[in-house]
Amino acid sequence: MSEHTLAPETTVIPVRERARIALSTARRRTQALTDCLPDPELTAQHSPLMSPLVWDMAHIGNQEELWLVRRAGGRPALRPDLDPLYDAFRHRRSDRPALPLLRPSDARRYLAGVRDQALDVLASAPDPGDGFLFGMIAQHEQQHDETMLATHQLRRGAAVLNAPPPPRTAPATPLPREVLVPGGPFTMGATGDPWALDNERPAHTVDVRDFWLDTVPVTNAAYQEFIDDGGYDDPRWWQPDGWLHRKRADLAAPAFWRRDGSGWVRRRFGVTEPVPPDEPVLHVSWFEADAYARWAGRRLPTEAEWEKAARHDPATGRSHRYPWGDDAPAPAHANLGQRHLQPAPAGSYPAGAAPCGARQLLGDVWEWTATDFTGYPGFAAHPYREYSQVFFGALHKVLRGGSFGTDPVACRATFRNWDFPVRRQIFAGFRTCRGAEPG
Repeated sequence: MSEHTLAPETTVIPVRERARIALSTARRRTQALTDCLPDPELTAQHSPLMSPLVWDMAHIGNQEELWLVRRAGGRPALRPDLDPLYDAFRHRRSDRPALPLLRPSDARRYLAGVRDQALDVLASAPDPGDGFLFGMIAQHEQQHDETMLATHQLRRGAAVLNAPPPPRTAPATPLPREVLVPGGPFTMGATGDPWALDNERPAHTVDVRDFWLDTVPVTNAAYQEFIDDGGYDDPRWWQPDGWLHRKRADLAAPAFWRRDGSGWVRRRFGVTEPVPPDEPVLHVSWFEADAYARWAGRRLPTEAEWEKAARHDPATGRSHRYPWGDDAPAPAHANLGQRHLQPAPAGSYPAGAAPCGARQLLGDVWEWTATDFTGYPGFAAHPYREYSQVFFGALHKVLRGGSFGTDPVACRATFRNWDFPVRRQIFAGFRTCRGAEPG
């Protein structure tokens, strides 16, 4: 691919410029998430599920040094002594506070020094090719930025993040409860996308039967009906492992919710507020999503069903990069990039609707699927097996679609996320479906 080609989007941006923009956008967000806190808050561990924010900062820099300065640039190591400290596979998150981590000021200097070198490598490369390593590192930083945003949600204390709420506009006409996704073969996985990650590849044909999918993600109001009907107290709706976890963890509502009189309130980035009934439900585990679906007489969509609904256009037979087509996300399409600090009301963003009529398939909340995280047929680890392959198997469930905290560079209709089915700190919700399961 030449330096001046960017497929499949219709706007052509030189690869060097696209990489520079992606890297600088990620760094501004990293700074916004860390400059707002004093050093003690950066070095504290706000939850055993998460690293101290200062660890994320230096880890971001270490990965950039490894892949852009050393590998892409062929330059000497800047801080080889940091490699063991910031190896995510060497130390569990709960153990990281005890490590001799860089202080916040040192981490910032390290980040800046690595970035200067990386940008010099980008500018001086005779031919950056498709810029994959630069895109991978920009996506890596944005993924950690979303993780750091989750840490902000877990921290106790006064609010330090600010963003305007999403527009609260009702659809012009009531939306149907569900939409039909016609059956038949479609192309699943990335094709022609130079920055797609290894687990999105290779593109392959999958045949999916007709099914009906929720037009919008399950809302807080709908989820409250499950709670009010005793959904958390009835083992009929729960997977056996999920029921054991529900009892052990004493789950009774989504994370960060609590009763307030006859209603519910939630804590959101340091602010306590009534739970908005029309927003997609947030901070629920896979086990909770699956239990709700069973209670409702439905099920979670498979990953293939979700992707077909999100990107296949039966009129043309094409699979697009996004639900609305191949053009890059604009504010009218989806709630992405931490522009807002909460999901938009269900039914928002008509310009981002998929050909099947479903809305908000990208942005707002990650959506749990019924599928275990595995490689596609013909999968090849690239550029290192620890990015995806070591997580393959029945321990992790696939999430799709991105959240309000996901940056567009790391959000497309082929992008795959994964986590343990008990996880609730992530910005995850779900939608349900009905119809014949694929044979």
